[in-house]
Formats: sequence, C-alpha cells, structure tokens
Amino acid sequence: MRGLRDKAVLVTGGSSGIGLATVRRFLDEGSRVFTCALDDGELHDALTPLVAGDRLESMACDLRSPAVASDMVERADAWLRGIDVLVNNAGIALLEPFLEISTDDWDRVVEVNLRAVFVVAQTVARRMVEAGRHGVIVNMASTNALGGEAGFAHYNASKGGVLQLTRTMAVELGVHGIRVNCVCPGFIDTPLNERLAGEDAMVAYERDNIPLGRRGTADEVAAAFVFLASDDASFVHGEALVVDGGQLAVM
Repeated sequence: MRGLRDKAVLVTGGSSGIGLATVRRFLDEGSRVFTCALDDGELHDALTPLVAGDRLESMACDLRSPAVASDMVERADAWLRGIDVLVNNAGIALLEPFLEISTDDWDRVVEVNLRAVFVVAQTVARRMVEAGRHGVIVNMASTNALGGEAGFAHYNASKGGVLQLTRTMAVELGVHGIRVNCVCPGFIDTPLNERLAGEDAMVAYERDNIPLGRRGTADEVAAAFVFLASDDASFVHGEALVVDGGQLAVM
C-alpha cells in the first residue's frame, strides 16, 4: 500500500488474532509499530517470532483504566516519536442471553470495546492536533454494529457505539487533517471466536450464513486496516468497511 513505509503505527490488542495479523502486516509494509495487550506472556510469545529489528515495541496494560490507556499512548508516542496511525483494535466478547447479563459483565464489555476505544482515540487525536500532525485513526467495529445477534447484547451495543463514535470523530477531526474510519468484520477465524463457538458451530455457521462459504481470516481484516491507513484511501473518511464474505447481504 502507498504511504506506509516508515509510518509510526499504534495497534492495540496486538497479541493474537486480528491484532497480531495487523502488526505483522504493518511491519511488512515497512512501518514502525508499537502494540499493547493485556497479557504480558502472550504478548511476548506472539511478538518474539516477528523479524522487525528496532521497528517493534510493546507493553502489557489493561485499557479498561483510562489512566493506564493514556499512559500507554504517551509511551507509544514517545517511542514512535509521534503517532501517524492508530488501529484501535483491542476488544472482548461474551456469549450470554440478554436476560442473564449482569451489570458487571455489561460494564466489562463496554469498558473495553467502547470506553477504551474512546479514551485511546481521544488521547491520540489530541496529540496529533497539538503537533499539527495529520494522521489516521481506524477503529474496530463489527457487523454486529449493523445488526443484532442473539447472545451478544453487550457486544452489539458496544460495537454500535464504536460505529457512531467513528462517524462523529470523522465529522469533528477532518478539519485537522485526521481521517477516521472503522472496520466491520464478520465471522473471522480467530481464537476468540473459536472459544465462543467451537469448531463444529463455526463450520455450520460459515456453511449456512456466509455466501462465500467460509469464515474470514485475520490477515484479510488486517488488509482492510492497512488499506484504510494508506494513501490509497486518502479520500475515505467516516466510513464503515465491511469485511464479511457477503454475510450481511443475506436476507
């Protein structure tokens, strides 16, 4: 993709699945990457095989804490010497019927999937504006932001919030030269989805619900993040890029 070599990129949730694939893809594009994740051991094990020289740094942190999230951005900004691209990817999902969701579980999902996205994006955007630095912010939404799915009321609500947050950020930040978009993946082959559904359910779902007849890959979603961050998407702003193999096209 055009315009990504030597860019300074912050990717949250970079220890597995889509986040790890996104870290790899930006490194392949010649970018410098700072990433974070909750579990220090998982982060170390995931990043150690990557051949990145001095172009990769990371830290373990819990983004549910606004103070910790802001500190992470400060450390990333210092190491990267300014942030050009934020990929706001970190998120969680719980499978629970609406009538059984506790307020603790509701808060946990919303804190990670929506509030942390807001805090990280706001902190990064403020630094971009103060430095007079044009940049790109890409948030992780979901096809669940565009339609309801049973068992995921808290997840659906959080991702719907990310979609509307993205649109509002685009309206306000465009004047500062900051492009803002989000990616809406459908059914993707990730460790999180396998834990939630199990392989048999995943096979049945992709057969019955996805016109392409298969689940997506983390690399395919990473490609969407990289495209939206690149100069090839220089006039794409305030959009939700769906990556779902036709899933939402089914009536």
